[in-house]
Amino acid sequence: MIPIESISRKIGTLIIFGIPVIVGAGIIYHFAQSFPAMYAFEVVLVLAALGFIAR
Repeated sequence: MIPIESISRKIGTLIIFGIPVIVGAGIIYHFAQSFPAMYAFEVVLVLAALGFIAR
C-alpha cells in the first residue's frame, strides 16, 4: 500500500508544476506567437515534473 504522504507529495508536485505551465505557456505564446514554441515549453515542464514524481 502506498503511504498517504507519498500521494500528497506527488499531487503537490503536480500542482506546483501546473501553475507555471498555465501561466508560462501564455507568456511564451504572447511573445513567440507560436503554438509549437508553447508546446515545447510545456513538454519540458512535464518532463521535469515526471522526473520529480518518479523519484
